[in-house]
Amino acid sequence: MLRIAVQKSGRLQEKSLTLLNECGLGIDTGKSELKALARNFPAEILFLRDDDIPQYVEDGVADLGILGENVVLEKKKQLTIIEKLGFAKCRLSIAVPKGVDYTSVQWLEGKKIATSYSRIVQDFLTKHGVNAEIHEISGSVEIAPGIGLADAICDIVSTGGTLLSNGLKEVEAVIKSEAVLVANNNLSADKQALIDKLMFRIKAVNKAGTNKYILLNAPNDRLEQIINVLPGMKSPTIMPLAMEGWSSIHSVLAEEDFWDIIHQLKANGAQGILVIPIEKMIL
Repeated sequence: MLRIAVQKSGRLQEKSLTLLNECGLGIDTGKSELKALARNFPAEILFLRDDDIPQYVEDGVADLGILGENVVLEKKKQLTIIEKLGFAKCRLSIAVPKGVDYTSVQWLEGKKIATSYSRIVQDFLTKHGVNAEIHEISGSVEIAPGIGLADAICDIVSTGGTLLSNGLKEVEAVIKSEAVLVANNNLSADKQALIDKLMFRIKAVNKAGTNKYILLNAPNDRLEQIINVLPGMKSPTIMPLAMEGWSSIHSVLAEEDFWDIIHQLKANGAQGILVIPIEKMIL
């Protein structure tokens, strides 16, 4: 049986459980439960503090963990990132008061920086040859400049709204982060086989989330131009319509290319374009 650690509460828990449920694990949880058994897969879910997950995975108490990449980099435990999961994307950034004339990272020389990520910040400063004083605090990092504790902060940024409301501006992105799946480095062959099965499901779910299934009608005299626009998984599917001279084309588009290709399809005579979400995508 696999033991999978997820965040006990917070922004990652809901999406982590949604992913596992979409992979067929079937997890029922109560508000105060610290662990839960999956119904359709040999797995047990452990609900832990985000900061504690790297240690539990390194020690082998949990075989896998879902947490922010920023926490993995900060804790520097002996474990392996086996998959980036594509959700909970954010960045760890340096921010300073709005009125500061910040020109480059060299402005931080000799300054005080408040952060919960002292290791990552120190690595960043060392990389740029800057000496600064790091104040490690947990929670309410944004108020540090306002109360005279620090000249700058380094904290997680998603939209930047919290910074603005505290009179700060983002000036340097230190790292980009997202949810990742981490694994213990000393797993048995049996557990590795279970992880391989789970990874197959995760990749199918995540691949579906970044692609769209489209159906469209096209005049036969424009099929070649339209097919050249559509990548498809191997090649588009073409079926004749009851109306003579027309065909129905089915294909899959990557989300990032979707609108550019749709515009090209319209320009080449495609009509009646339908877009359908994909639940699972097995390659």
